[in-house]
Amino acid sequence: MCTLHLRRPAFFRVLRVAVIDRFSRLHERLILRHPVVVLVCCAILVAIFGWQAQKFRLDASADSLTLAHDQSLRYYRFVTARYGSDDYLIVTFAPNVPLFGDAALDRLRALRDALAALDNIRSVVSILDVPLIQSPPVELRNFADGVRYLNDPNTDRALARDELLASAMYRDLLISKDANVTALRVDLDRDATYLSLRDRRDQLRELDYTGALTSAQARELDQVSVQFDAVSRNLVAREQQTIAAVRHVLAQYEDIATVHLGGVPMIVADSIDFIQHDLVTFGSAVIVFLIIILTIAFRKPRWAILSLANCAATCIVMLGILGLFDWRLTVVSSNFVSLLLILCLALTLHIIVRYRETHVKRPHAGQFELVREAVGHMVVPCFYTAVTTMIAFGSLLVSGIQPVIDFGWMMVIGLAIGFVFSFVLFPAGLMLFEPGEPRRQRDITAAITGFFARLIDGRIVATLVITVALTGAGIAGITRLTVENRFIDYYKQSTEIYQGMAVIDRQLGGTTPLDIIIDAPLGGSQDAPVQKVRTTDPVDDEFDDEFEDIFADDEQSGGITATSYWFNNPRLTEITRIHDYLDAMPETGKVISVATAGRLLAALDESVLSDNLMLSLVYQRLPDDVREALITPYLSPDGDQIRISLRVFESDPSLRRNALIERIGEGLTTEFGLAPEQVNLSGMLVLYNNMLQSLFRSQMLTLGAVFLAILLTFFALFRSLRIAAIAIVPNIISATLVLGLIGWLRIPLDLMTITIAAITVGIAVDDTIHYVHRFRRELAQDGSHWAAVHRCHRSIGRAMYYTSVTIMLGFSILALSQFNPTIYFGLLTGIAMIIALLANLTLLPVLLVRFAGEADARHAT
Repeated sequence: MCTLHLRRPAFFRVLRVAVIDRFSRLHERLILRHPVVVLVCCAILVAIFGWQAQKFRLDASADSLTLAHDQSLRYYRFVTARYGSDDYLIVTFAPNVPLFGDAALDRLRALRDALAALDNIRSVVSILDVPLIQSPPVELRNFADGVRYLNDPNTDRALARDELLASAMYRDLLISKDANVTALRVDLDRDATYLSLRDRRDQLRELDYTGALTSAQARELDQVSVQFDAVSRNLVAREQQTIAAVRHVLAQYEDIATVHLGGVPMIVADSIDFIQHDLVTFGSAVIVFLIIILTIAFRKPRWAILSLANCAATCIVMLGILGLFDWRLTVVSSNFVSLLLILCLALTLHIIVRYRETHVKRPHAGQFELVREAVGHMVVPCFYTAVTTMIAFGSLLVSGIQPVIDFGWMMVIGLAIGFVFSFVLFPAGLMLFEPGEPRRQRDITAAITGFFARLIDGRIVATLVITVALTGAGIAGITRLTVENRFIDYYKQSTEIYQGMAVIDRQLGGTTPLDIIIDAPLGGSQDAPVQKVRTTDPVDDEFDDEFEDIFADDEQSGGITATSYWFNNPRLTEITRIHDYLDAMPETGKVISVATAGRLLAALDESVLSDNLMLSLVYQRLPDDVREALITPYLSPDGDQIRISLRVFESDPSLRRNALIERIGEGLTTEFGLAPEQVNLSGMLVLYNNMLQSLFRSQMLTLGAVFLAILLTFFALFRSLRIAAIAIVPNIISATLVLGLIGWLRIPLDLMTITIAAITVGIAVDDTIHYVHRFRRELAQDGSHWAAVHRCHRSIGRAMYYTSVTIMLGFSILALSQFNPTIYFGLLTGIAMIIALLANLTLLPVLLVRFAGEADARHAT
């Protein structure tokens, strides 16, 4: 055996010892000899970044739930630039008396006026404010002057009720089918700077999408986007105040109705509140919890004070970096403070345990000697544990999901800062204390970890058989993984986001928007029918005289019906067929298109849709506000592109987004003969679906990347391919079991659960490194594998137990969140840490005893 040991290349051992010795001397001279200076420098650094930390921002916008380079996002921005966004609030009003009675309408009117009187509210639209044309019926020639409103005294209320419930536009949009729920649309005010920047940005985005953007305009787009983001940040704060004021108003109307608030701005504001709550509450809770755990475990307050000072400094500096570079936290990265606290604590725990072990063995040693030895022995394994954990989080960079990528970068940088502070701030602070008397009380932790050593001693086959069986169950669970989840389920049922979305979804035509954009075929309007002479005679000469001068300047064109591909009689018929096809799908709720406007016009005069010139005349005579509501959001300015807006029932448990998107695309091409390049689907449903569909692929990519990188790191650390392969196995088993558990529990992958496996591997690898590192040292003493296992379990096993249990209990605090993915993240990560600890205390030593060659195992690191 000695021959094998001597044949190992000595160069690397000599180089390794030289590097460690060089680090020890440098660390001793710069850190341990001048602890006060080091602490003052650290305090100044933390203060500088702490000042920057006040600038960091939160982001819960739609962009934070999308893929990093999703072409659909680019198209979505183009669509919103052309047709407008859904950036408004929705208030649902369900009175406990008949909606069309005096009491309900009076309170609805008062609510509308109270909301409109608030600062930063531009307009409020309700059933009281929409034009009615059948209450009583209006003739086409009097359309511009004869529109009535429910508020008008001469409006027949019974006819108005019937019209609203039968209207292709208002039903399931402003009023439910059963007339029990109505909605108010609250448009938020936007200052001139915001509007001008947004309009210019949208214009440039449209040019970018069409490929007409010049290099100068590209630079302008970048500049305008930065300016718009700055203005938007201030706007978000103002919107949060406005939403709070809206809620205050709504609370005053709960005596007569059940009211809920919904809409994208509310979801963004509340999500930011959830992030802030999780960031502050759980960060504070983890700190308090760790103080208690450390004080109980080590019996001396110094360990809690120094450890948490080290962790807090790391988090403050990282928050300062976020503020300095305007790097925003999302729902995915909202827990990074808690995670960073726990992982930094894991580094200091290993130093503490080593210090205490040395102190027990050498009770008369001075503080300088004890700290130097603890740091010298732990710097190499802690360096590799930090590197492997950084690799695990770095693997998230290949996910392709922007918030996950940002989370990965935050943790990589944070862990690097944490490692530096753990070997600078922590030992410098420790130098200010006296060693005191070593404690020799009964160690319950050592008894627990020692039990696992006795459990596996002599039971290699049984341990391996149980591991294979559990791995098989994990693989079976992985086959049951799914990415189909509902956005509404991200929130607890007690939250207003959930309640508001549920009412809008079930009573007012669905929540998740989907836009279907259909272009004219190549050649577009050239194929549109040009009709200069009417083929029918729907109106009398008096009506003709009224409109005779409309096309005086455009006699050759015949109006919009001659120049537009879609806005003419044959195409409106086709659009109506497509509209009805989409409306008939069980997953879809409210559908609006130019066919909706066509039906409303046909209700005035059926002949309008059969005569192109008549249709063009009516289009020209529509009041501007009516045209802006019925036509502009659904027809491009040149008439060669249409937008069909529909909403999907988010609360439907049978919803399969990807299948629905594919069915719509296939149906439009096969049923209606549209070319694939004519049809584009956009909206938040598409963006969210793209993110979900990438999750499983992303999970496999991140795990593959992390295992490969960690295997190479193990090889570099242990200088043995066999030991590296043995060390990676428990971590693969742990990841398999936690993913299998997610599959068996039918918990869908989402933006947060996707990170659990990689995080588990990254943290569990720390225990693996420390155990193998200690095992090789212990084995070098007497060459007895099982004796080395027992000593490892009672020494380094204690540190592994402390860190794993602390991490598990720390993450369990996240179960108190209002955000369901955070709850799953906390509980599943805690369970995963226990699985990883058990694997490292049972399977890893068995593999080392059974498969490690003695030359591999005996070489002390």
